[in-house]
Amino acid sequence: MKQVKVIDKNKVLHKKKKVAAYARVSSDKDAMHNSLSAQVSFYNKFIQQNDEWEFAGVFSDEAKTGTKEDRPGFQALLQACREKKVDLVIVKSLSRFARNTVTVLKSVKELKELGINIYFEEERLYSNSGECEMILNIMASYYQEEARSVSENMKWRIKRDFEQGLLWGGRDYYGYKVVDRKLVVVPEQAKVVKHIFELYEQGYGDTMIAKILNKEGIKPLHNEIWTRNSVVWILRNEAYTGNLVLQKTYHENYLTKKSVKNKGEKDMYYVEDSHEPIIDKETFQRCMALRAERAAKVAPGKASSTYPFTGMLICANCGKHYRHKVGAYRDSWVCNTSDRYGKEYCSSSGIPERALYKTCLNVLGLCEFNETIFKKKVKEIRVLKDRKLIFVFKNGDEIETQWEYPSRSEGWTEEMREKARLKTLAYNGGVING
Repeated sequence: MKQVKVIDKNKVLHKKKKVAAYARVSSDKDAMHNSLSAQVSFYNKFIQQNDEWEFAGVFSDEAKTGTKEDRPGFQALLQACREKKVDLVIVKSLSRFARNTVTVLKSVKELKELGINIYFEEERLYSNSGECEMILNIMASYYQEEARSVSENMKWRIKRDFEQGLLWGGRDYYGYKVVDRKLVVVPEQAKVVKHIFELYEQGYGDTMIAKILNKEGIKPLHNEIWTRNSVVWILRNEAYTGNLVLQKTYHENYLTKKSVKNKGEKDMYYVEDSHEPIIDKETFQRCMALRAERAAKVAPGKASSTYPFTGMLICANCGKHYRHKVGAYRDSWVCNTSDRYGKEYCSSSGIPERALYKTCLNVLGLCEFNETIFKKKVKEIRVLKDRKLIFVFKNGDEIETQWEYPSRSEGWTEEMREKARLKTLAYNGGVING
C-alpha cells in the first residue's frame, strides 16, 4: 500500500543566500584608500560570519566618481549578478552606489528584474520594498544635485588657479615631475627630451625616433614602449620651453566627466616662464616649422588609407591591427606593432595582398572579389602563426584556413608578360623553344 509521510521542515536544508557587497571612495588619497580598505575588510568579515549567507565577493572602486557608470568594480558586480552569482547586494549608502539618478534607477531596476535585492545600510532601505522607488527617486535626485553643486564649485577653484598660473592635477610630464603644483626638471629624462628634438632636427620622423628610443632601452613614463604619439606629444608641447598653456581640455559635463579638447569653448591661459625650460624657444620653433614643412610636402599627394582589409585584420600575437604597406614589387599587410617597432615587440609576419584576396575568394566561394559581400559577411580576420587565418563571420561562424604564397606570375599585367616574353626571346637568340 502506498505510504505518504509529512516532511519534517526542521530537516530541510535551506539554500544559503549568495551575498556580495559594494564599496567606493572618490579619491586615491591615503585617507580614502585606508577607508576603502576598512570597508572591504569589514564586509568580508560581516558576510562570512553569517551562517545563512554564502560569500559572493566584495566589489570596490577607488578614485572613481559615482556619477560615472564605467567603474570597473561596479561593472564587475553587475556582471556577477547577471551570471546569477549574487542574491543580495549590501552597500553602505545610496551615494556610494551611484550619484547619477539615471544610473541608480537603471541598475536597481535591472537587479530587481533579476530577482536580486539591494540593501542600503545608512538609509535602512531594501530595493524590493514598496516605498523604495519613490524614496530612491527623491534621494538619488538630491545626490545628483549635490554632485552638480560640487562640480560647479570645483570649476570655480580650477578657474581661479588657472588665472594664477597654477597647474591642476598632479600627473607628471616626461622630463618633469609635479612638485607643489609646479613642474620641476628630472635631469635624466630631460636628456632624452633633448635627444628627441635633436633627432627630429636631423631628419628622423616620429615613428623612427620611437624605434630608436626603444632600441636604446629608454623607457617612457606611462607606457611600456615609445610610440609615434608619445614622441609627437613631446615635440608639440610648449611646456618644454618653460611656458604653459592651461585648460587645453575640459570636462564636458559633471555626469560623464568626459574630457574633451578645448576648441575655444572655454578660456585658455598662457603662462610665460612658469618653470625651468628643457628646450630653448628657438629649437622648439625650428621643429614646429619643420613639422609644418613636412606636412605640406605630404598633403598634396596623400592617398586614401582605406582599403577593403582596413580594420579587418587583427594580429593574434599582440592584438593590434594589420595595415597596408606598398612594396616595390608587391603590396602586403603587416602588423602595426611589428612594422613600427620591430620584431622584438611582435614577431608576426606580413601577408601578400594577393594571397589575402585569393584566400577570401576560397572562403567566401566567390569567382571574383566583391568588397560589399566581404564587408557584409565578415566581421574580422585573426592572423595566427604558420600562415593561419581565422575568418570570424557576423553570424557567429568561424572558419580557419591557411594562406599560400602566390606565384610571381599571378600578379603580372599583360605589359609585364610581354616584357618577359621579349626577354626570353632575346636570351634564346630570337627563337622561342617549345
